[in-house]
Amino acid sequence: MLLTVDIGNTNITIGAYEGNILSFTARLATEQRKTSDQYAAELMSMLSLYDLDFEDIEDCIIASVVPQVGKSISEAVSKLCHIVPLMLGPGVKTGLNIKIDNPAQLGADLVAGAVGALDAYTMPCVVIDMGTASTISVLDRNGTFLGGVIAAGVRLTLKALAENTAQLTSIPIEAPPSVIGANTVECMQSGLVYGTAAMIDGLLDKIAGQLGETPTVVATGGLSKDIIVHCKNDIIYSENLLLEGLRVIYEKNN
Repeated sequence: MLLTVDIGNTNITIGAYEGNILSFTARLATEQRKTSDQYAAELMSMLSLYDLDFEDIEDCIIASVVPQVGKSISEAVSKLCHIVPLMLGPGVKTGLNIKIDNPAQLGADLVAGAVGALDAYTMPCVVIDMGTASTISVLDRNGTFLGGVIAAGVRLTLKALAENTAQLTSIPIEAPPSVIGANTVECMQSGLVYGTAAMIDGLLDKIAGQLGETPTVVATGGLSKDIIVHCKNDIIYSENLLLEGLRVIYEKNN
């Protein structure tokens, strides 16, 4: 069984594959202060929850945007499974042609998402990932990674509003009944949900104009499922796109 691990700034998403079949997914909180022993204990409990033993794990691939946590998780997997995980980074074969100014700076999460899209969808393709940051990656008709967009994520925006204003507080992130909010909470929800959807639509229109054709659009991560239903563009939801990308990358290296 292959363990795939996507370490984001807020959550760690874990998936286990038997061949091409995703057996289960689970999530842990990303905490930089946790030691490899603490993560090993959490991983052991997680595997037990799904009636698996660490001896069932034959290999592992990790993508991390939090270097310290990536190191701790890698050490934890090594302790439990007696293997050396493949860490996605420079030197790892991805099959992705990256045409940005410095390809080595491209985040591992963006690489995994792009590879997952390249494997499963028609090019050109735009990948939207809504996590701590909302990122948009653009692949042309040949599958070349051209670059993209980075904006503050929905939860990060809400946190900034709540922490930097005297009368605005944290609220549930959900669509209000109307774009024109009738109270403070609805006004904030409108800005977060409808505002993010409008931003995505506007960016997709500009990207399509620059590409000269309409791309396939795929969304993954965090709140994307709740946001894209309010977009005018046709957007495919792929919950496990990054894990699929990691599986494909692992196969290219083995």
